[in-house]
Amino acid sequence: MTSSLFTPYTLNGLKLPNRIVMAPMTRSFAPGGVPGDNVAAYYERRARNAVGLILTEGVAPSRPASRNDPNVPVFFGDAPLAGWAEVVKRVKAAGGFIMPQVWHVGALRNPAIKDYAPSPVDSPSGQASPGKPFTEPMTLDAVDDAIRAFAEAAANAHKLGFDGIELHGAHGYLIDQFFWGGTNERADKWGGATLKDRCAFAVAVIKACRAATAPNFTIGIRLSQWKQQDFTARLAPTPDELGVWLGALVDAGADFLHCSQRRFWEPEFEGSDLNFAGWAKKLTGKPVITVGSVGLSGEFVGAYRGESSQPASLEELERRLDRGDFDLVAVGRALLVDPAWAVKVRDDRHDELMSFSPAALKTLS
Repeated sequence: MTSSLFTPYTLNGLKLPNRIVMAPMTRSFAPGGVPGDNVAAYYERRARNAVGLILTEGVAPSRPASRNDPNVPVFFGDAPLAGWAEVVKRVKAAGGFIMPQVWHVGALRNPAIKDYAPSPVDSPSGQASPGKPFTEPMTLDAVDDAIRAFAEAAANAHKLGFDGIELHGAHGYLIDQFFWGGTNERADKWGGATLKDRCAFAVAVIKACRAATAPNFTIGIRLSQWKQQDFTARLAPTPDELGVWLGALVDAGADFLHCSQRRFWEPEFEGSDLNFAGWAKKLTGKPVITVGSVGLSGEFVGAYRGESSQPASLEELERRLDRGDFDLVAVGRALLVDPAWAVKVRDDRHDELMSFSPAALKTLS
């Protein structure tokens, strides 16, 4: 049951051929921050194999500690932008649509990287996890410059011919650190007692990105309740609070919401089987993307603990898509290991779908 996955969808004027989105996945194959031919070929293969929209791996804006791995691509400077221009050229030639995900890690360090520690570290209150300060909070000038850096990245995407951008506001990274009361204890205009107060940074980033691009340029944001620092974290414990949070971002100009769960089939609140994306659609009416262990058994965080996964049924995903719970479906590990995943699903070649192994993270296939 995969017919609705392959129906067209218009996202803010972009006429996507189907509902399948390549989820952004950190790959760390850009030495010095420069994406090479291998990166361009990686995305081109997905565009040629029926992926409706590609969201790239997180790309770092021009703040010193915006990335926590020297092999993560950056989105400023002549050489990196030339590399991304080639990515766009090849994806477009293959008939694809593509957006970069602009990603700032904030105070979240990478424990696997021992000899890379750019500074100053950006964080609303000098901590990556609640109650564990290890650096100084961002100054007002630093906050303003981070907003500038996001807007600069959006402008670069617009100039290079990308179809839009996605801001990474999930998983405990910088924008999410401003949302989360446990990591944002500021008493100035960038903090506050309520989640709506703590939306101020994200709202400013969205507005700055809009001002740096064009009225019809597509701007989305990825969101999550859970954090890498705390899987049980809940920014909005009730539908009313969720509506306030999402409403602030939509009012600021977000064109779509990318709603991340570890398992897409889990309900967001008691009394309804709607998942995070389903509630976002219900509360805002905006285009939404669901994501979280699509197409494979086992949730995706397990991949980073060395766990493999087998292909899984898409029947529940199809049921929710047919019901109108969400508009687009982001696929991560299944597309990482198999560039032809979408074609195989479309053509009912399920017996050819590949299992995921953590070894796939070590190559760009």
